[in-house]
Amino acid sequence: MSETDLGARSERGSEYADLSRLVRAAGLLNRRPGRYAFRVTLVLGCLGVAGVVFVRLGQSWWQTTVAAALAVVFTQTAFLGHDAGHRQIFHSRRANDVVGLVCGNLLTGISYGWWVDKHNRHHAHPNTEGHDPDIVVAPLSFTPAQAAAQRGLGALFVRHQAALFFPLLLLEGLHLHVHSIRAVVRGDRLRHRPAEAGLLALHLAGYITAAFLVLSVPQAIVFILVHQGLFGLYLGCSFAPNHKGMPILTEADNLDYLRRQVLTSRNVRGGLLLDALLGGLNYQIEHHLFPSMPRPNLRRAQPLIRQFCTDHDIAYHETTLTRSWAQVLAHLRTIGS
Repeated sequence: MSETDLGARSERGSEYADLSRLVRAAGLLNRRPGRYAFRVTLVLGCLGVAGVVFVRLGQSWWQTTVAAALAVVFTQTAFLGHDAGHRQIFHSRRANDVVGLVCGNLLTGISYGWWVDKHNRHHAHPNTEGHDPDIVVAPLSFTPAQAAAQRGLGALFVRHQAALFFPLLLLEGLHLHVHSIRAVVRGDRLRHRPAEAGLLALHLAGYITAAFLVLSVPQAIVFILVHQGLFGLYLGCSFAPNHKGMPILTEADNLDYLRRQVLTSRNVRGGLLLDALLGGLNYQIEHHLFPSMPRPNLRRAQPLIRQFCTDHDIAYHETTLTRSWAQVLAHLRTIGS
């Protein structure tokens, strides 16, 4: 590498340091315990209300409405687990892990340790071939190489993957549960395996017992299908706009941390309601640049970071929710064709 290359990389590295100083000076990395206490209380309250309605309603096909409501509450609970995984809630790793284990394993049935390991690898190498686990999601193909490797039914699916994308998200909940159980059984990279196994078993036993104890067998089956299907769809619709359809990097792309995170991420424009619905993930650029930044601070950080990117000639991509989904489908359609 030439001295010119070293100088360019050094200068670019200092750009992120400059941005970090601005963010810290604005207090945007300070924890927000009051806001998180409110969110946790609200989510737990909604879970409690849904549970009471579920029991009082008994054997009724109106329980599908409860299933849909619980899908929303489960997703909001998963968002809290996401924040805990990034240590946004407390300074203490142990305290964040406790919240993550409760929100993940106990309340939503997702292995917290497995998800954190997978998600951290994504954050380290977003949209990077051979490194980002989020662009290796069978049966979808996100790169021409993945599409070219498909044969038979796999190739047929890829040709129509854009049309099948949202229906496929209905299985995302099942996918997360299966991988969580597999991770706990194998013990892969789990720091708290006994706790994870116990809490996950408690969730599964309680969930299935409640469904079949309160409802008739057909109603219980429909309840589980509706709840898990909408849970997966909601999660998928929240995460898909973040990176899908954005540039995919290879080993040859020699980008600094600042550009690697910004250029592969997409923000979704909206108000406070959208912030709540998407768990703050609509500020994906800010979140990727500063993963430990508490969710309530992301909205405040956006103008500062967007202006910094403009001043340094770094493309800052932001669009509406519907256009983000359209861009995701356009990318899948292009790869499939």
